[in-house]
Amino acid sequence: MDSYTRGALRFDVSEYGGSGSGPGHGEPVLLLHGFPQTAASWEPVARRLADAGYRVLAPDQRGYSPGARPQGRRAYRVEELVDDVVALADAAGAETVHVVGHDWGAVVAWALAALHPERVRTLTAVSVPHPAAFVRAMATSRQGALSWYMYFFQLPGAPERLLGRPGGLAAALRRAGQGRERARRDEAALAAKGGLRSALTGAVNWYRAMPFWEHKGLQLTVGVPTLLVWSDGDVAISRAAVDGTPRWVTGPYRLEVLSGVSHWIPDETPERLADLVLEQLATTAA
Repeated sequence: MDSYTRGALRFDVSEYGGSGSGPGHGEPVLLLHGFPQTAASWEPVARRLADAGYRVLAPDQRGYSPGARPQGRRAYRVEELVDDVVALADAAGAETVHVVGHDWGAVVAWALAALHPERVRTLTAVSVPHPAAFVRAMATSRQGALSWYMYFFQLPGAPERLLGRPGGLAAALRRAGQGRERARRDEAALAAKGGLRSALTGAVNWYRAMPFWEHKGLQLTVGVPTLLVWSDGDVAISRAAVDGTPRWVTGPYRLEVLSGVSHWIPDETPERLADLVLEQLATTAA
């Protein structure tokens, strides 16, 4: 599978098959990227999971796939993002999936597990805690200051002008702890998706759609087996938001803290992350 559709939208997908079995075999694992990356950010982790026998699907999500870039910020509400992932599972013929998300991908993964628990076998959230815990931490801790850019992203056109100039996005990623080469990779990957500024509008619209979520703050509990992987070098996510997460998880829950690692866990420590994900997937092995 290299693409799938939901209505008039077409999403690009990278698929990795189990070792010795080829694509289409093994339990399905969905890898959801964050801002401002693409499915390419998952490649080292995806290959490890595929070598362990899983069928791995990593989509370029709404706003990132050139064929799935609708107009207007309301089209990027979290409920729409979740339905995109459900459509991917349906297209893959998967009744249930393991879901792994980083950054904004983690928000979608949390929402999928909360709204469609019958479709989720396990949840692994990387870097970002439960959205309700995050929102509470914004009002009660330094998380509000760490999230200053979320307010800036509400401005029409301003983020695209700042980040869309040559080297602008890569520079911003480096300030957020991303390595030089990977920052350049991510800027180039977005530019290749129909032009940098167009892709940035789709990506930033995830933030602009937050006031229009039907489930405000996603104040819904999650009952599936859940792993949260957070790093203490994260400049965007506070420990207070992480510590508030267990309140919103009613199923088996585990927290792993990576010391000295930045926000960009899938890039910085892919082998360690893959080990943790494989442990999590094994919790529901038949």
